[in-house]
Formats: sequence, C-alpha cells, structure tokens
Amino acid sequence: MTAQTFRLPQGGRISREEALTFSFDGQEYTGFRGDTLASALLANGVHQIGTSVKLGRARGVFAAGSEEPNAVVQIEKPFPEPMLQATAVELYEGLAASSLPGRGRLADEPDPARYDAVHTHCDLLVVGAGPAGLAAAAAAARTGARVILADEQPELGGSLLGTGTLLDWAADVGAELDAAPEVRVLRRTTVFGHYDDNYVLAVERRTGHLGEKAPAHLSRERVWRIRARRVVLATGAHERSLAFGDNDRPGVMLAGAARTYVNRYGVLPGRRAVVFTTNDSAYAAALDLAAAGVEVAAVVDTRPEPGEAARVAAQAGIEVLRGYAVTGTTGEPHVTSVTAAALGEESTGRELAADLLLVSGGWNPVVHLYSQAGGKLRHDEALGSFVPDTCRQAVEVAGAAGGPASLPACLADGASAGTRAVEAEGFAIREPLQLPAAADSATSEPSSPAAQLWVVPGADPDRSFVDLQRDVTVADLARATGAGLRSVEHVKRYTTAGTAHDQGKTSGVLASGVVAHLLGVEVGELGTTTFRSPYAPVSFAALAGRDRGALHDPVRVTALHDWHIAHGAEFENVGQWKRPWYYPRDGEDMTAAVLRECRAAREGVALMDASTLGKIEVRGPDAGVFLDRLYTNMMSNLKVGRIRYGVMCGADGMVFDDGTVIRLAEDRYLTTTTTGNAAAVLEWMEEWLQTEWPELKVHCTSVTEQWATVALVGPRSRDVLGSLAPHLAVDNTDFPFMTWRDTEVAGIPARVCRISFSGELAYEINVLPWYATALWEALYEAGRPQGITPYGTETMHVLRAEKGYPIVGQDTDGTVTPQDLGMSWVVSKKKRDFVGKRSHARADASRPDRKHLVGLLPDDPGTLLPEGAHLVADAPLPEPPVPMLGHVTSSYRSAALGRTFALALVKGGRELIGDRLYAPVGGALVPVTVTSSVLYDPEGARRDG
Repeated sequence: MTAQTFRLPQGGRISREEALTFSFDGQEYTGFRGDTLASALLANGVHQIGTSVKLGRARGVFAAGSEEPNAVVQIEKPFPEPMLQATAVELYEGLAASSLPGRGRLADEPDPARYDAVHTHCDLLVVGAGPAGLAAAAAAARTGARVILADEQPELGGSLLGTGTLLDWAADVGAELDAAPEVRVLRRTTVFGHYDDNYVLAVERRTGHLGEKAPAHLSRERVWRIRARRVVLATGAHERSLAFGDNDRPGVMLAGAARTYVNRYGVLPGRRAVVFTTNDSAYAAALDLAAAGVEVAAVVDTRPEPGEAARVAAQAGIEVLRGYAVTGTTGEPHVTSVTAAALGEESTGRELAADLLLVSGGWNPVVHLYSQAGGKLRHDEALGSFVPDTCRQAVEVAGAAGGPASLPACLADGASAGTRAVEAEGFAIREPLQLPAAADSATSEPSSPAAQLWVVPGADPDRSFVDLQRDVTVADLARATGAGLRSVEHVKRYTTAGTAHDQGKTSGVLASGVVAHLLGVEVGELGTTTFRSPYAPVSFAALAGRDRGALHDPVRVTALHDWHIAHGAEFENVGQWKRPWYYPRDGEDMTAAVLRECRAAREGVALMDASTLGKIEVRGPDAGVFLDRLYTNMMSNLKVGRIRYGVMCGADGMVFDDGTVIRLAEDRYLTTTTTGNAAAVLEWMEEWLQTEWPELKVHCTSVTEQWATVALVGPRSRDVLGSLAPHLAVDNTDFPFMTWRDTEVAGIPARVCRISFSGELAYEINVLPWYATALWEALYEAGRPQGITPYGTETMHVLRAEKGYPIVGQDTDGTVTPQDLGMSWVVSKKKRDFVGKRSHARADASRPDRKHLVGLLPDDPGTLLPEGAHLVADAPLPEPPVPMLGHVTSSYRSAALGRTFALALVKGGRELIGDRLYAPVGGALVPVTVTSSVLYDPEGARRDG
C-alpha cells in the first residue's frame, strides 16, 4: 500500500478519521472520505492518469472539477463505467479504476442499478452554490418563494471550498436553506440543459459515492425536470490555459486547481512550482502553495508591470519574472523543468527546475446554460472574456458567471439577483440577508489589468496544445485557417477542438483566441462556438431512467393472456403485444400445430384472440368527410350498421395501412388498423386534423384496449354463435357479410361483426375486456362438439395468404400502391381528392414494370421458399450483376392446398402469371410458377358458409 507522500499533515475538507482503500491500474492506495479520485491519486504521488486519444502522450490532472480535460478514467468496480473524470469521482471504499489509452470500454453485462426521474416546479431556480448562488438562494428563500438550489458538488460553497474563505458562512446558509420549508437543495446535481420557458434538466448523483454500500432501494442517479418561473445562473468561471510548448505534460495544472487541492483536499500537487500567469488571480495560488510548503521557484508574468499582487509575492520571497512567458517544459513523462523567456526579446530563455507548472491565462465565465437558454454574449475587452449580454428568457446571471469579480461583489450581486427574481414574481422581502464582510486575494479587484495572450511567441506550434482532450495543437488550427476556414465553428469541426467530453470548457475560448491570432482579427469579432446541451456528460442510463426493459417497451397483453398461457400457447411479439403464435399439442412441432389449426378453420370451427387490432373511434359532424379524405374509397356514404374495408395511403400514394370502418351512427365511426400501426394511424389522423384541416369538427380516440375481440371462424361458426346468441338472427339474409349487430352472446353484451380475414364464414365478437374470458370459455365449450380449436397468428397468416389478403408491412414495403396489390377496386374514381390521389396519377405509379403482388407455386410442392428470397428470370444465373425481378414476401405450408405456396412482389408480375421464375436458395435455383395472388376459393363462396 503506497504512502500518501503528498498529503499535508492537516487541513482540507476531507475526513481524516475515515480512511478508504482504492486501487488504480491494479495498485492499491489509500485516501479519505471527501477526496476525489484525482486528489487521492495526487496525494499518493500518482501524476500520470492516462494517455491522450490521438498522440498517446502522457497526461495528468489539469483541473479540479467538471472542466477537467485530461484525467479521464475507467471505473471497474462496483460496475464498469467508462470516460469518467477523476476530478468528479468521489472516493469510496473499494473503488477500482484504471487509466485510459484514450478510449473507454463499455460493460458487457446489464447495469443492476436503478435510475429515475422527477418533475418539479419552482418560483426560482438557482444554479450554483458558490458565494453568489448561496446569497441569491438565501435572499429569495426569505420571501417564502419556492426555491431550488442545485450544485454539482457534495458540499455547498463552490469556489469558497478551494480558497478556504467564508466556509462557516456557507455552512450556516446551507443549514438555513435545508430547514426552509419551501426550499429544496440539490447537492451532487449538475444542471446540464436549459430550454425554452425555463425548462431545465439536471442529473443528481445519489449513490455513486457510496460504492458497494449503496442501498439497493435508492436510484443511483435521478434526472430532475424542472420548470422554473425564473432562473439565476451563478455558475462561476473556469480558468483557461495558454498555448506554449509541451504544455500538456503531467505536472502542468491550472493555478486555481492547484489552490483547490491544497485548501480543499490537503494535497500538494508538487514540491517545486513555477506559476505562469497573465493576471493577478494566480498570485493567490502561489501564496497558498508557498504557505503549504511548496517551493515556488518563480511567478512568470507576461505583464511588464503586474502591480500590487506581484509586490506581495516578492515580499513573501517569491521571484517575479515580469514581462516573461513560459515557452516550454521538459521531463519524461512528468515535468522536471520549465523554460521562461522575456517577451519580445531574443534570448535563449531561463530554465527553472520544477515538478509543477501552474498556468492561468484568464477566466471564462461559465455561460453554457445562459447560451442554451437563448442568451447572447459579448466580448469584454477589459476582462478578456465573453460575458452574458441579453437573454430572451427570465434569466439572471450572478457572480463570476457575469465576469471575473471580487468576493464581496459576488456576494452582493447574488443577493441582488435573487431578490429581483422573486420580487418580479410578486414576493416581498421579509428579512434582508446580511452579507458577511469578505476580502480574498484571489478574487479581489485586480491591481493591474490582465494581459490578453493566447499563443506564446516562439513556442513550437506542433507541441503547443489548445485542446488537451482532442490533442489539438496550434499547428492544427493553423492548418485549418491555412485551408481557408474563417469561422470558429468550421475550425472546430475541421480539428475536433471542443468536441470531447469536456465540451471545450478550458479550450473553447482559447481556441477562439488562437484562431483570431492566426487570422489577425479581434477575438470578439470571431466569437465562440455554440454551447450545447449537455453541459457535462450524462449517462444514457440516467437519461433512460426507469424507461428500460419492459418499462421502455411495455409488454402489452390481452385480457385473454392467462387463458393462452394455461393452454400451452407459444407467443410472438407483434408491436408491443404478446400474441399467441400457435398452440402446440403433445408431440407437435410448429408446422404440425399450424396445419392442424388451419384445417379446423377451413373445415370446422376455430377461434382467435383478435383484441390487439387497433381501434380508433372517429366522432363528430365532419367524421365522414374526414375519413373520405384519408381513405382511398368512400366512407361518408356508408350506412349505419354497415362495414367497409378501406386503405390509407401516404402523400406519396403508397399503402400506409388498411382495415375496416364501421359506421355506428351518423356522426360516429369505428376504424380498425393493423396491430403494429395503431399508434401511427392515430398520430396520422391527428396530424392532418391539426395541421391541414383544423376546420373539421372531428375527434379521434383510441379504444383499442376498451374492446376485447374474438374471431370465430369456419363453416361451423354460425352454429356455435347461434347456440349462444338466441336473440341474434345469424343467417345470411338477416345478418349479411360486412354488417354488424349489437346483441348478447352467452348473456354478455356484445357487438358482433360479419368480417372475415380468413375467407371463411367468420364473426368478430367484441365485448368489454373484463368479460373476455367468460365469452371465450363459453364459445370454447359450445364448440366442443364441432372440435373447436384456438389458433394463433401463424395460422392467421396462412389463411389470409391463401386468399391473397396482404399484410401491410410484410407484403408491402413503403413502395407499393393499392394498384400494385391488385386492389384498384378500393381506390375510388368518384372522390375528388384523398391523401395520395395525385401521386397515383404520376407516370411512375402506372409503369408496366412496377412490382405487383402475385402468388408463387414451387415446382416441388414440398419446398418452402424463404421469405425475402430474390426472384430471377433465367437459369443458370447470368454473370453479375444479376437482374432481380422481385422477392418473396410471405411463404407457408397450406393444409387446404396440400402444398407450399408463397406471395411475392414481382416486376410486371400480373403479366407473368403462368410463367416460370427461379429463386436462388443456397447454392440451388428453385423453379416456381407465377400465379394469381388468390390461391384458395377465388370466387369467395366460402365466406357465407
């Protein structure tokens, strides 16, 4: 077990009483509760965390939070998870992690953790619990407003945790907010998306910091879907780097990050440091590190006259190199020395021995969420940063998110923003918030303006890195601009700068500055790339929440599902439904069971659960007009009590769905759809009503699950129904085909329809779902003398295919018209218009070589063609490319035909009836004869019994 050689003996926010054991790359180490993986590794002297994605260069810890571009690791235990920032992974007992050679590795097993989501509303959402955010939330909470405070850290305080300033005040404010009845404080919660109407998404990490001790009943992560009247963004600022030679070595770190490791984690990131800065903020880091025992070799300041901060550092015994810049580093792989040279002078430079180089090129306000909300940015020349300007939403920015500011200014700004936000919603201040007196050298007003420097002159551009995660150098950006690119968005895509998991938090503005430098334009003129959601990486599991497995794609079952299970049904998935596929008896395989079921339907009586068919009630005075426009045939002239088959086409004239339309009343229809298309058809109807025909007075309601449907089929079906429905005249004269009757069946109120999808005498009996089992069992018992047999979807497919009835989605593929199916009769020639009518008039729709639906009979009556098999005209096959005539869409064994058969889409198929074609199957050509698509009872005599 490695000793913690870089841990201070005291100080920090860690819990030294709770030591934790963890491993990295197979080596065991110790840390403390409150550490991140990054701070614990630094404490143990581990500086190289991985290698870069493109060049394979050694990389170490660069930052201290979610802006980290380098230290990306793979968590192995308790569950494998790739591409996590070591700076954002809280240490826990038993954590096992490994370095990444640029890329992560997904788990090969299901994630056992739970994830969920919550919707909530508030008057004010405050994002960020640093000094400005705490002040904003506390001021607003005292008015009685509903306030949500969200922060990505486990402890409130934000930047205060890294400076060691006002921590008691932050703790007191946090306690006050926790106790307030209308306030919700979300710790470990990253707000990652800001959308219209102040709809905000955040992810809370609830148990990840507990490792294997996480309670099983708690979700690992939770997505918060927040709708806020007003938002205060107190998101702070990210320190940025500078482009100079070999600025990517382990040991090169942002100055503010080094300060955080010392003050928050009690960790020395190195023994001897050089500080390279363009502004005053890095001096506070130099002083804090020196006070902790780090030897600060020099502060390299690009400004000739740094001002008061430099004077304070000099008094502390730290050498300040004024007007200098770091031009390069040496060391393999860790920094061992730093070269600094005077700007604007010819010199070999000065080499400084150091194992730590702290860099501060300025500060970028965290404007990601502000931009996502529609906010516009402007470049502040004095600050050298892009800052918020105007926003179309009720959003305010407080603290350093609006531009680098002193600690007192951040506190006052936050309190003012929180107060203004809730007052705008009608809340009155009850008790003003008393702000603490604060002065901090890191955030005090600068004594000398910051210098704007992006690229160090004379540094090797091939080794001067701009985006550390993507290995993008100054030379890469120069190649992009040399190729003629002038937009930073184009350069981003050319070089991939800013596209990694960190979304360019430390590199985005630097890349803009370097491109502006190369083009010779002002960075404010060039602008920034677009800030997009998510602000920080969010796991797919968190986004899915409980929407996984059966909850993602719900398993839908009919009211008769238990009966089917009890009687041995095998099931298939049709859309989201579990439908009985076939009912095997002892010793039967699928082929034998289906042939038996087919014989029962053709020769005796059989029944099927048809409850899954889509059912949509269309109601209103314009219902008939609406259906006329959607279906290819007339529906408005359908009489009450009658049923009509109809086809819907898309605007391109291709078949979209088919089914029956039942007229229940003058202003009321019930349409049926295919099982898998029910939702799509309802959406289609609503789209036309809402976008094209809003003047029509029509309402559409899905009633699929309000009806259970039993199909009673076969020449003996009339006898079975008649025995259970004494009040229903079941003969052809009184109850003709394509009509319906309301009656009682087995004493159950039912709607009985004379519809047949098998070509046999058949009835569809519709009852309320809680009566379904009673109806089914009554029919089953009444049909026993006739050998009644339940059948499933496979038998249904055989029966309909024998009659040439197409199934949308199986015998069609989105390129098939009703005419191609041999169904010109279903396309009205009287209607002025319907969806798809004009497309049918196109020359392409009447080409003689369009694919037609036809039947196929293999020469060998026992050969079953595979569905999808291609069809060719000649044998043997010619040299490639071989012209294909079409393909098999359905293929079955038929008890009624005593052989196999198939349906197919074939070019000019109706003109080829009687001809021989060939189906390449395996290494052989199977000869087939083209026939009509109707292979059984072409006269249709059997549907009347």
